[in-house]
Amino acid sequence: MRRTSLTIALALAAGAPAWANGEDLCGASGFQGLVGQSGEIARMLELEQPVRVIPPNSAVTMDYRPDRINFELDDADRIAVVRCG
Repeated sequence: MRRTSLTIALALAAGAPAWANGEDLCGASGFQGLVGQSGEIARMLELEQPVRVIPPNSAVTMDYRPDRINFELDDADRIAVVRCG
């Protein structure tokens, strides 16, 4: 049983898309310094990849786009999270 589980896990990892392996395809790591800053900064960014600014309690689509950068805002309109998706 353990051998089968390991074989399945290795097969899945080999065929997994880059984003599933934790790669930063949207460049979110370069924007982590904006956490805590005004949400206005995220709204003003003009980037080549898709950008989504998400106010608190907003409805958003559940589609995952590894090239899209998401700026999640808190109740004070500050950037709380920067992530791909």
